[in-house]
Amino acid sequence: MPDSQIPVAIVGGGPAGLMAADVLSAAGVPVQLFDAMPSVGRKFLLAGRGGLNLTHSEPEPAFLSRYGAAQQALSPALAAFGARDVQAWAAGLGIDTFVGSSGRVFPEGMKAAPLLRAWLHRLRVQGVRFHMRHRWTGWNGDGVLVFRHGADTVPVAAQAVVLALGGASWSRLGSDGAWAPWLVERGVSVAPLVPANCGFETPWSEHFISRYAGEPLKSVAFAVGGEPADAPLAWRVGEALVTAQGIEGGAVYALSAPLRDEIAARGDATLYLDLLPGRDAAWVQDQAAHGRGARSWSSHLRTRLNLHGVKAGLLRECLGAEGYADPATLAAAAKRLPLRLVACRPLDEAISTAGGVRFADMDEAGMLRALPGVFCAGEMTDWEAPTGGYLLTACLAQGVAAGRGAAAWLRGGD
Repeated sequence: MPDSQIPVAIVGGGPAGLMAADVLSAAGVPVQLFDAMPSVGRKFLLAGRGGLNLTHSEPEPAFLSRYGAAQQALSPALAAFGARDVQAWAAGLGIDTFVGSSGRVFPEGMKAAPLLRAWLHRLRVQGVRFHMRHRWTGWNGDGVLVFRHGADTVPVAAQAVVLALGGASWSRLGSDGAWAPWLVERGVSVAPLVPANCGFETPWSEHFISRYAGEPLKSVAFAVGGEPADAPLAWRVGEALVTAQGIEGGAVYALSAPLRDEIAARGDATLYLDLLPGRDAAWVQDQAAHGRGARSWSSHLRTRLNLHGVKAGLLRECLGAEGYADPATLAAAAKRLPLRLVACRPLDEAISTAGGVRFADMDEAGMLRALPGVFCAGEMTDWEAPTGGYLLTACLAQGVAAGRGAAAWLRGGD
C-alpha cells in the first residue's frame, strides 16, 4: 500500500514516466510510480521485438521537422535532451548503440529487454518505488489522486504529479485514453485522440482479397495526392502490406497524418503508388507498348516490366479489365496508381496517437496551467511523429523536462 502523503507521484510506466522518475530520483527526490499493468514498459518491449529503434542520427533541423506542427512546441525539450543525449543515456546504462544504414540508431543486440532491465535496476537503486496494478481513476473532491487496486480504492496525495499515461493505441498494454475526460473536467484542453502511424481501409473486391491479402509490397514508392490532380508528387520509396481491409506498413505510416486529415475533411483520400520507382515513365510506356507476339498479357508484363503478383493484381483491381489491357493506361498507372482510402484503421490498432493535452495549456516543463504541480509528458500530449526513433526520443525528452520541472516545483520554483 503506497504512502498517503508523498513528494512525487508518477502515473504511467512507459518511457516518459520512467525518464521523469530517473531525473527526479537522481536528484534525490523520493519517487513513487504507479501503473495499471503488472509490469512497466510493456509497449516499449513490444516495439523493440523487431529491433529497438532508439532515435535517429539525421541533422537537427531535419529531425525537428519530423514533428510537423508541434516542432516549435517540442523544440525546448528536444534541445535539452535530443538524439545524442538518448545515445549517451543508453551508454550510461551500459548499452552501446550503433547507427544503421538508414540513419536510425539501435542498441547493440537490437533488443529492448536488456536496456529496460538495466534502467529499472538503476531506478530501484535510486530509490524509486513501483506500485503495479494501480489504475488511476482521476481525482477525488479534495484533489487527491485515486487509484483502483484490485477491489481497493487507494487515495494518494502528492506534492507534485507527473502524468505519463500514453495515448489510446494498444490499450491492452495500458494506454486507453481514459484520462482525457478527467483532465477536461478540471479545465485542461485536450485535442481528440486520433490514429497516427496507422493503416487504412479501401474497398477491395473479394477476388483481390482472396488472392493478395497478406502480400507485401516491396520496391514501391508512395505519395499523398495534391491539387491539381496531376501535380508533381513527393515520392517516398518503402514497403507496405496489403491486408483484407486495405493497406498498412512503414511507408504508409509515414504518410498517415495527411491521409488521415484528408479523410476527416473529405471522406476519402488518395494514396499514389509508383510500382516501378527505378524506371522513368517513357521507358515504362515503351516497354508496355512493345509487341508481345504470342505471349499472354500477364506474361508480357512480367517479361518486359517485371510486373506480376500483387503489383499486377493492384493494377487490375484499380484499372478494371479495360484499363488493365490498354498499354498506355497501364503504363501511366504503373507510375502513378491512385488508391482510394476511405477510413483509418481503428485507433487501438495504431502504432501511436495524435491529439492529447494541448501545448497552450502547459508550460515548457509540461506543467498544466490549470493544475499547478501537475505535469504531463509523452504521447498523451498533442504531437505526433513517424516511426524511426522520433516517437521514443520525444517521449524521453518530455520525461526529462517534466522530471526537472517537478524537481523545481518541489524546491519552490527556483
